[in-house]
Amino acid sequence: MIRHLVLFKLNDGVRRDEPRVVEGVKAFRALGDQIPELTFWECDWNITDRPIAYDFAINSAVEDTDALKRYIEHPAHQAGVALWREFATWVIADYEF
Repeated sequence: MIRHLVLFKLNDGVRRDEPRVVEGVKAFRALGDQIPELTFWECDWNITDRPIAYDFAINSAVEDTDALKRYIEHPAHQAGVALWREFATWVIADYEF
């Protein structure tokens, strides 16, 4: 199994309640039901207010590297990424467990 973690940081001046951000969150929340390769899916806003904290997190799992590739290339994932690219930056980590 591979854990796929993503941490998002909203760009300066971007607020969580902006329509484009709300749309991006909605798109990512739906991925768990849209992409069969995902064996685990959760995402939500950070709840702490610390300068080093990121704003939004995705915690997911797939079976193997082939499944990870299919997930990354899935049209629904690509559409969500395109939305987030407009208002955030992110870091990822993929590891076996």
